[in-house]
Amino acid sequence: MDEPGRLIASGRDSDIFEYGSDLVLRRARTGRSMALEARTMEYARSHGYPVPAVDSLSEDGAELVMERLEGPSMLGALERRPWLLRRCARILADLHQALHEIPAPEWVASAPCGEGDRLLHLDLHPLNVIMTPGGPVVIDWPNAMRGDPDVDVALTWALLACGEIPGGGVKTALLGRFRASLVQSFLAHFDLDPVRACLVGAVTWKARDAHMSAWEKAAMIELGRREGFGA
Repeated sequence: MDEPGRLIASGRDSDIFEYGSDLVLRRARTGRSMALEARTMEYARSHGYPVPAVDSLSEDGAELVMERLEGPSMLGALERRPWLLRRCARILADLHQALHEIPAPEWVASAPCGEGDRLLHLDLHPLNVIMTPGGPVVIDWPNAMRGDPDVDVALTWALLACGEIPGGGVKTALLGRFRASLVQSFLAHFDLDPVRACLVGAVTWKARDAHMSAWEKAAMIELGRREGFGA
């Protein structure tokens, strides 16, 4: 692969670089292979789900070239226009519901709790939704699995309620004020009893993620204890 251009974004485990005029290169900092992630993205896209188009993958899988998306993340859009909170919550719920209509391929692993045969993202939150001119697009698919859609919804609940907001300072204070409303608006689109039944299992699994901070892990476990059924 050619050398990428400037760094334009960084996530918890990878960096995104310019790669020509209409592509980006995602590089895993640990050197992990993104081959399964790329395959899952292509599968979801083939079913009409809004996912960046995959261009190519390095031989070792540690570098993924894909379509460049124009637009802010959903979190960035809410930072600038917080009055769109209910609309964004509806979009996030719609993205879940559309994804969960897709049968999971046989080559993805089973979710850590619950039973089902639907494709799950397991990291579907406002930082992983890009608000492009053509509509929302979902990024970051390394956690995708097969399972019960309520597990996916439960995990988004935990991430919305307990995830640390990047940037700090005024941004954290501003968005923190709207966090509870965003959670409530998102959950209003689902039957909460089966979601609550999945909450403890979902947060227990997510709390093992090395990329989550100690504060986030403790907050998620407390959410499961307080809101989950059978806690």
